[in-house]
Amino acid sequence: MSHPLSTLRWCTLPICLVLLAGSGAVHADEEDHERARKALEAGEVLPLTAILERVERAYPGQVMDVELERDHVNRSERWIYKVKVLRSGGALVRLKVDARDGTVLGSKSKGQPVAGER
Repeated sequence: MSHPLSTLRWCTLPICLVLLAGSGAVHADEEDHERARKALEAGEVLPLTAILERVERAYPGQVMDVELERDHVNRSERWIYKVKVLRSGGALVRLKVDARDGTVLGSKSKGQPVAGER
């Protein structure tokens, strides 16, 4: 018969590993948040509210997800908002929006380009 403390030790190890792995993700999220805050303060990106107002006018629906990322294109970097919008007909539209000026750079709906967009 195994000792209860040895069983507890074996259960504790996986829990500790999960907690340690999760703490790295939290740290990365904090770094991302800080980079985004600095970009906003430096005028490199528009506030999310301004982006969402523009998206809502052109693509009415429910915003499901927003990400702010650094995009590397032709040896230059720029901030891109990636926005997912659920349209009234049920289509999910994925938008790439230039974070500096709010221009929609590209869009896809169910894997296909949306009519009228680049």
